[in-house]
Amino acid sequence: MTLKFGTSGLRGLVSELRGPPAFTYTAAFVQTLQGRGSLKEGSKVYVGRDLRASSPEIAQLVHAAIAEAGLVPVDCGALPTPALALYANGENAPAIMVTGSHIPEDRNGLKFYRADGEIDKRDEGDIVEIQAGIKDRVPSPPPVEPVRAGSEPSRRYAERFLSFFEKDSLSGLRIGIYQHSSVARDIIVDILRGLGAETIPLGRAEHFIPVDTEALRREDVALLKDWAAAERFDAIVSTDGDGDRPLVADSSGIFVRGDLVGAITANVLGADWVVTPVSSNSALERCGYFARVLRTRVGSPYVIEGIGTALAEGARGVVGFEANGGVLLGSAVEKDGRILPALHTRDSLLPILCALSAIATNGRPLAEIAADFRFLAGASGRLEGVPTESSASFLGRLATDAAYADRIFTVLGGIANVDNNDGVRITARNGEVVHFRASGNAPELRCYVEAKAETRADELLDWGLALGRTQILES
Repeated sequence: MTLKFGTSGLRGLVSELRGPPAFTYTAAFVQTLQGRGSLKEGSKVYVGRDLRASSPEIAQLVHAAIAEAGLVPVDCGALPTPALALYANGENAPAIMVTGSHIPEDRNGLKFYRADGEIDKRDEGDIVEIQAGIKDRVPSPPPVEPVRAGSEPSRRYAERFLSFFEKDSLSGLRIGIYQHSSVARDIIVDILRGLGAETIPLGRAEHFIPVDTEALRREDVALLKDWAAAERFDAIVSTDGDGDRPLVADSSGIFVRGDLVGAITANVLGADWVVTPVSSNSALERCGYFARVLRTRVGSPYVIEGIGTALAEGARGVVGFEANGGVLLGSAVEKDGRILPALHTRDSLLPILCALSAIATNGRPLAEIAADFRFLAGASGRLEGVPTESSASFLGRLATDAAYADRIFTVLGGIANVDNNDGVRITARNGEVVHFRASGNAPELRCYVEAKAETRADELLDWGLALGRTQILES
C-alpha cells in the first residue's frame, strides 16, 4: 500500500508514513499555504492526534516540519478531529490531524485543514506536486518543543453543544457509551452528562480498535446487542477512531445506519436541503422531509462543494452528511435565540445529540423515529486486499459493457438504471440497489446494497461480494 489521498486525507501504512514522508508531506502542505500568502513567518499551525500507538511519533515529525518552515507548531494533544478543526478555524489558522480514522492500527494518516476548513482536491494536487520535489530529502530535524494548547480546544468543542442544546434536554435518557479506543470517548461522556443524560461507559480499550461506522465488525454488532440485552438503554452511541463519524444503536442494540442518522439530524435541525453522496439511501428523495436532496461523489470534499452549491442557490438551511454518518453543518442554525454556527467538516457529536434529542422531544423510541423515514434496508461490506487496478478493471467493464452487466443482473430482473457518478451504482428492475466502488484510501472494493428487508439486504450483500470476488479473480 502506498501513501495516497483518499476521500478524506492522506493515508497509508505506518511503515510508509513514519519518517521522511510525514515530514515532507507536512512541509508540502505549509509550503502550499505560504506560496498563496496565507501563512507568514511566525504563524501558528495547530496539530492534533488520535490514540493510535504511532500517532505521537508522527506528530513529532509534523511539529518539526512546521518549525523548520519558520512557523509555530501548537500541540493540541489527543482530541477529536472536529474539535481540532473548530478550534483552528476560530483562531484563523491551519491545522493537521494525525489519524488513520477507522482503518487498522498498522496504518495512519494526516488530515489537512486550511484556516477556512478542509483542503479540497486542488489543494491535494498542489501538496502532492510539492512533496514529489522534496520526497527524496532525508530530514534529520532537531527535537521541537511545540506550544501547548492545553484543554482549550476540547473545552470550546464541548461548549459548542452545551450552549446550543437546552440544559437538561436529555434528562431521563439512559445512554450507553461504547468507548473502545475513540479519541472522543471521554468528551462524549462529559457532553451527554452536561445535558442531563445518564451515561454508562462500555468497552473501553487500551489498544486500538478499528471501528468503521460504514461497515461494522461482527464483534461490534454482537457487543451492541449483548449490552442492550443486559441493561436498559435508550440508545448506545460511539464514534470511530478520530471522532468524526457517529455510531448510534437503538434500545435493542440495533445499529442505525449513518445516512439515516444524518437524515434524522437534518430533520431535527430544520434543514430544507440535504447534501449527501450517491452511496446514501435512495429513500432520502422519497421520505418527504426535505425540499431538495443534492447527490455528490463519496468524500467530504465533494459534500463541502455541494454545500456551496446549495447555499449559492438560495438554500435556507443546509445539512451535509455521508453514508458513514459524519455530518457537516452547512449553515448556521438558530433555535430559541441560541446559535449553532456552521462547521464544514465531518462531526460525530452533532448527529449523536440530534438523534438523542429526537428521542427526548418526541417521547418515542429511536427505532420508531427511524422507521418514519421509510429507508430501504441497507448493508455494506468490502473485499480487502484488492489492488486498485483490479477494482478499476471490474468497474470499468461493469460501466461500459452493457451486455456483460445485463447478464450479471438478470438474476435481479435486469437493470433499470446505472449511475456512474462514483463507482457503479445499479438499480435493478426489482427495485434493489447494488453499488460497487473502490476505496479511496485502501486496497479494497466496497459494496453497498439496498433491499426491502434486512435479511434480503444481507443476502444481496453476500451476492454482491461474491460477484466482485469472482469477477476480479477471473480478470
